[in-house]
Amino acid sequence: MRTLDVGMGGLVLLTVVGLTIARTDEGKEEKVPLDKLPKAVVEAVKAKFEGAELVSAEKEKEDGKEVFEVAIKHKGHNIEVTLTPEGKIVSIEKEIDVKDLPKEVKEALDAKYPKAEIKKAEEETKNDKVTYEVLIVTAEKKKLEVVFDPKGKVLEEEKKDEKKEK
Repeated sequence: MRTLDVGMGGLVLLTVVGLTIARTDEGKEEKVPLDKLPKAVVEAVKAKFEGAELVSAEKEKEDGKEVFEVAIKHKGHNIEVTLTPEGKIVSIEKEIDVKDLPKEVKEALDAKYPKAEIKKAEEETKNDKVTYEVLIVTAEKKKLEVVFDPKGKVLEEEKKDEKKEK
């Protein structure tokens, strides 16, 4: 019987390849039929959003843990609820009207991005903290996603690629 001697360089290469393969699953979404969702996930969504219509679901890894993203319609809003397989709600993203953004967020938006066109606004609740995510097109025609805290402080700014948008 022969053994394979890859040496230290080969071992490092194999490790890097293995880690790269393991990391490619992170953030990769897989559609899940609504009737295949764990019972705890469905019950948690229905308990939190009574009368909601479940629209679609996906499974993915977030920070190395499996989560389910369930899209629902509730009281005229499109909402995305992220939960653990055990039914613990991790985050809630709710599409809102621009007029429903806090005054401080609107003022900060107008000050930092004058004449920007607001394409979409969302309220996200994660770990009992609320943030506002706004998709804008600036006067210079740049597409940005900007995250604000409720007081109007910019927490994050990300350029968006037109082709990748849903």
